[in-house]
Amino acid sequence: MPEWVHYGAMRVLVVEDERRMAAALKRGLQAEGFAVDLAHDGVEGLHLARVGEYDIVVLDIMLPRLSGYNVCKQLRAEENWVPVLMLSAKDGEYDMADGLDLGADDYLTKPFSYVVLVARLRALLRRGGGRRPAVLRAGDLSLDPARRQVTRGDASIELTPREFALLEYLMRRHDEVVSKTEILEHVWDTYDTDPNVVEVYVGYLRRKIDVPFGRSALQTVRGAGYRLVSDGG
Repeated sequence: MPEWVHYGAMRVLVVEDERRMAAALKRGLQAEGFAVDLAHDGVEGLHLARVGEYDIVVLDIMLPRLSGYNVCKQLRAEENWVPVLMLSAKDGEYDMADGLDLGADDYLTKPFSYVVLVARLRALLRRGGGRRPAVLRAGDLSLDPARRQVTRGDASIELTPREFALLEYLMRRHDEVVSKTEILEHVWDTYDTDPNVVEVYVGYLRRKIDVPFGRSALQTVRGAGYRLVSDGG
């Protein structure tokens, strides 16, 4: 019987085929007060995610029988919006983009800091798992994660993978002030990169999504970070 039946705590499903890592994650998360179930392949993970009322799923990408990509894709196709944090030994930005495009909410590469994992989980739980729009919008600026398309009105905007990931993160948190540290953590998946790289890429984005259209949607909040306003600037 899944352990979530016996707990009042937040319920986490960990889908990880490396059994020692899965067991370590379970012990650590239980110590943090989570109720944890394990699955060791994609088919079992998809089944448990369907039948268990989990608050969050930690999903490895490279799984036997059914990949984490396909598990996430199937859940979203069924309109199951449980928050998903993907784990992978693959660290390329295209791999991260693939996971996010398929409906994952966050992404960590192995090896990762356990403290960061727990912080990410708590952040996702605060956001909740309500239904999300297939296309993100801020005024006449729209971003389609599945098709990797960005438009301002009728005009198509070409972005690099990193620019796209940055814009998607900002649009998912539109009207919120997001710090450079948060952006590094979620878009670059690291704290170690020079924070000035965020400023550089924000500049790249502005020159593509705002300047040609006479807009100022992507705002700098001095001493705090950046904000993408929902009315499109």
